[in-house]
Amino acid sequence: MNKRAAGTAGGIAAAVPAALFAALAGTMLHGQDILVAGVDVPWGAAAALVLLGAVELWLGAAFRSALPTAACGALCYALAGWWSTLENGKRLIMGDLAGNLWIYGIAVVTVGMLAWCPRYRPART
Repeated sequence: MNKRAAGTAGGIAAAVPAALFAALAGTMLHGQDILVAGVDVPWGAAAALVLLGAVELWLGAAFRSALPTAACGALCYALAGWWSTLENGKRLIMGDLAGNLWIYGIAVVTVGMLAWCPRYRPART
């Protein structure tokens, strides 16, 4: 196995626990809100998306590839989607504003990080 293939495999292997962490921490955090002028502001969903972006950025920079970032985003989205479709009483992500921001924001943040991460690719000579 050449060095680049080993780096890609290592990046995907690192993306799995990173995605599990981001999905679990983001799901626990997304429901936090604060009352500002009589309006609930879901700051937890924004913080969860910042956390996911940081994890994906770290993966892209550490492995110099967008593939671990894509794997992390896809797995995080799949887990959050699964947790939002569980039966009532077991559902972890509700269909409210914070839940929608978290679910759809995962896709937006991942696409943004996929656009950003090629900057870390080594220059071809």
